[in-house]
Amino acid sequence: MLEIEIKVRVSHMDEIKDRILTIGGQHSETVIEEDRYYNAPHRDFAVTDEALRVRNAGGKIILTYKGPKNTVMGSKIREEYNIHLDNAETCDSILKNLGFRTVAHVRKLREYYTYQDFSIALDKVDHLGEFVEIELITENNAEKAAKRVDELAEKLGVAGERISISYLELLLSTH
Repeated sequence: MLEIEIKVRVSHMDEIKDRILTIGGQHSETVIEEDRYYNAPHRDFAVTDEALRVRNAGGKIILTYKGPKNTVMGSKIREEYNIHLDNAETCDSILKNLGFRTVAHVRKLREYYTYQDFSIALDKVDHLGEFVEIELITENNAEKAAKRVDELAEKLGVAGERISISYLELLLSTH
């Protein structure tokens, strides 16, 4: 599966939220997401542009691996694998015993919306600010998906510099 995504820092979150609802988008949930990121003992994920994360979101715990980023038409594209877990602390212990080390924690308040086959997230990220992410998951045509993401961003008034780095990278760059 490929994740096609744009991320933009915004200052008018309420207007975007109103537009999502006006075009028929549905609010699905609001959660606090706490992400713990790890680095591998056998390679540096900052160099290989990979990510390994354990997310605790409203009691749901997910281990995620993300492969190196590519870009198509200004959208970020990367391979992604997820597995649901029962216990974040047990996973943390396993990873640490295998030599992985925690590199950062990212905490955000995230409002999830759905529109057609899009996932839209309105994020308030601790120490970073407010962002909108628009995402499509596809098995094949990345260019067509990127074009659709662009069209929805324009319809919602999500404009500005696209941020191709993760919240983790943004947070680490401020320290």
